[in-house]
Amino acid sequence: MNIADLRHYSIEEYKKAYRSKEFTPTAVTRVFFDRIRELEGDIHAFLAIDEEGAMKRARELEEKKISDTDFPPLYGIPIAVKDNICVKGLQATCGSRILRNFVAPYDATVVEKLKKAGVIILGKTNMDEFAMGSSTENSGYGPTRNPLDRERVPGGSSGGSAACVAALEAPLSLGSDTGGSVRQPAAFCGIVGLRPTYGRVSRYGLVSFASSLDQIGPLTRTVDDCITLFEVISGQDERDSTCAPYPPFSRNDIPKDEEIPKIRIGIPNEYFTPGVDPAISGRIREVIDLLVNKGFPVINVSLPHTDFGLESYYIVALAEASSNLARYDGVLYGFRKEGSFTLQEMYTRTRTEGFGKEVLRRIVLGTYSLSSGYYDEYYLKGMKVRTLVRKDFEASFQNCDLLLTPVTPCLPFRFGERSRDPYQMYLADVFTIPSAMAGIPGISLNCGYQDHLPIGLQILSAPFAEGKLLGFARYLEKLLSIPLPFPEKMPRKESL
Repeated sequence: MNIADLRHYSIEEYKKAYRSKEFTPTAVTRVFFDRIRELEGDIHAFLAIDEEGAMKRARELEEKKISDTDFPPLYGIPIAVKDNICVKGLQATCGSRILRNFVAPYDATVVEKLKKAGVIILGKTNMDEFAMGSSTENSGYGPTRNPLDRERVPGGSSGGSAACVAALEAPLSLGSDTGGSVRQPAAFCGIVGLRPTYGRVSRYGLVSFASSLDQIGPLTRTVDDCITLFEVISGQDERDSTCAPYPPFSRNDIPKDEEIPKIRIGIPNEYFTPGVDPAISGRIREVIDLLVNKGFPVINVSLPHTDFGLESYYIVALAEASSNLARYDGVLYGFRKEGSFTLQEMYTRTRTEGFGKEVLRRIVLGTYSLSSGYYDEYYLKGMKVRTLVRKDFEASFQNCDLLLTPVTPCLPFRFGERSRDPYQMYLADVFTIPSAMAGIPGISLNCGYQDHLPIGLQILSAPFAEGKLLGFARYLEKLLSIPLPFPEKMPRKESL
């Protein structure tokens, strides 16, 4: 068995092979570590690899006597976890030098659920520092490369999680999405990425960036695998006060096949502007025409406050970040600048040296917007705009069931193209941020390629309507039949 044999395997096919003794969790895990060794020098998707722990876990699973009726939903499935989600005994650096020696003392709720479901954790994935970025260029440990084009970014902040799944270094991964950090890298890497409704998945054990926006989500190669992973990680958690009192997602929530063509599709005018790459808007228009020909009701809708979503996000999110990151001061854990300093000097030097430029920029901006005399002018006004953005979505879902948009206005860009201009970098999330501000679910789906670069299509639904969202996404995936990525090892053209 080699990795090429597994390129089209779904979770259900892995489990079927395990039941029939065609192969074992140990053999599968070994194949994925071989793949990691083959590609990691090119891609750098991982910050930590736990081969010893993963192989031990695989052997433990094999030794258990499990009947077919008790077969765990993710038995023997390897998975990678973003490095801002706590896994007991493994590092949790958040891609930052200020946490470079921090080892998580407990499991996040989602990790507890994954382990109970039978997964094998391969390691922790690279990310923009504290999830602040759209390209994984802001990692304190070097960038991740896009497996489909090593001279381009994989997106961010969950760039490592998306890249390892696209490269088939892992069949599944977890990321976090604050303003688009699951969906945008999924689009750039040609895979599936789901941001659930805010509060549908516990944030306990997720290191906070912006607490009213952060949400953990799956990155997978197919929608069906996304459904299975989402079933496992969703559900209420008493340790997370923001977790909604809502039952876990179930496959039974998905409409029957004959009901899918009745779903009303809305096309927001504001997401198809001249600033969108013609290759992206053109391909999505082709998909819309295909749906019309299939008999789907398709209507134009308006989300008039879309243009203000980006600005309000970078007030609200940065204000919350400045508060959340105040705990990293060199006292309790993480990096501390040593020397004969006063307490204030130690704080200043620790944070200046421990944080990267983008994180420092966001802390300063967030602190400013919360400062005396500016709170009403910035943060309060940003929250009012957030309400208007949410009401836009609520109004649109009175007339349609789902919204169909681009994920990003651009194709994966080259390293350095946007990092010198923060505003241009922020624009990469202009189509994912409004839905994050509204707290509604969204999924990124590969709908085609332009010059070998994937084009991401975004589907949005009303809160807690993931069943309808995933059912339609699965239908569309089958209809489009876009080839799954399977990159080969390639020499680099240049160093970063």
